Amino acid sequence: MTRLSVNINKIATLRNARGGNNPDVIKVALDCERFGAQGITVHPRPDERHIRYSDVIELKKVVTSEFNIEGYPDERYMQLVREVKPAQATLVPDGPHVITSNAGWDTVVHEPYLKEIIAELKSYGTRVSVFVNPENKMVEGAKKAGADRIELYTEPFASHYHQNKEEAVKPYIEAARLARQLQLGVNAGHDLDLHNLHYLFQSIPLLDEVSIGHALICDALYLGLENTIQLYLRQLQPS
Repeated sequence: MTRLSVNINKIATLRNARGGNNPDVIKVALDCERFGAQGITVHPRPDERHIRYSDVIELKKVVTSEFNIEGYPDERYMQLVREVKPAQATLVPDGPHVITSNAGWDTVVHEPYLKEIIAELKSYGTRVSVFVNPENKMVEGAKKAGADRIELYTEPFASHYHQNKEEAVKPYIEAARLARQLQLGVNAGHDLDLHNLHYLFQSIPLLDEVSIGHALICDALYLGLENTIQLYLRQLQPS
């Protein structure tokens, strides 16, 4: 079964626009679980422009599905994972001023650094996933660094899906196949939506998890959150 983890960052963005607690990030996370999501993802950033570090602490108290904390492994992130001990930590190479993730790790260049970080995170009992581009050498580097999983950066797939979906998905199939040979789990995320998700799911056997936030929350404005989550879950079912 491929799990759907809902990234609730955009809910926090909306809340922060007016202050106060509307919408309630904690309630939305619980509703996502109630509506069928098998995981909750957050990506706190140093400026707290959406999810706040205090949100992560409070979410840990109530989330019963898989809790995934994405982020660049600076000291504050490491301290947060140390305290919260989520089911999964997803390492992304974003600097503090990046609006959204726009590339995977160079796991070859950064292997020594990642190896040290991953070992520490795993010592907390947390599974570690590394955000990578769909390139064999980056998958191999993630394995050498000690990762449990990779998360395939799917923005290039989404960008080219409507022009030539067969060509767009090819590097992802190859990277996922290699990851399985190396006994790495395979996650995917970024710009996945109701148009392209099912094709990616069909193309990559044994995909463990997709993390979706922006498109899902946008769809929920028109379709409602419960209906939207159900629609996304249907994309993760065989035809």
